[in-house]
Amino acid sequence: MGNILLFNKPFGVVCQFSRDGIHPTLADYIALPDFYPAGRLDTDSEGLLVLTDDGMLQHRITDPKHKLAKTYWVQVEGLASEVALEKLRAGVLLKDGMTLPAEAEVMVEPEQLWSRTPPIRERKAIATSWLKLIIREGKNRQVRRMTAAVGLPTLRLIRYAIGEWNLDGLAQGAWQKR
Repeated sequence: MGNILLFNKPFGVVCQFSRDGIHPTLADYIALPDFYPAGRLDTDSEGLLVLTDDGMLQHRITDPKHKLAKTYWVQVEGLASEVALEKLRAGVLLKDGMTLPAEAEVMVEPEQLWSRTPPIRERKAIATSWLKLIIREGKNRQVRRMTAAVGLPTLRLIRYAIGEWNLDGLAQGAWQKR
């Protein structure tokens, strides 16, 4: 089995090593050859990115048929109702089809949360809440589209875990080999 590297990707970093001249990339944080991301995380999302130097392992991590659970901490605009949570748990109809059911629950803001640069926009008249969402697929911008579909636009999205790997003990912008 190949080597695994866990990276806590900051907001604004592109999940590629080649520089685009606009955004910071993985190359600005990781100076190890032959490691490649097993999956992607949008530029405006934060959190766990798993990288490996083993192509077969990379495929196993990203292949939807293995259905590795991906856990997200999601700050949404508005207060999450039980109705919205039930919709997420049942699966949500998006333009590209129905999502698989998600595990969804309200959570308190994570204690180990780092500040984001730039900070999210805050509106005094609109409350926010935090959700813990666990999905087992990876459609493009899926979590953001799911929360929007149930009336809870995503303000901040952090991937906390992929399968057995998580962010515990990993500072923002830091990486470690496993």
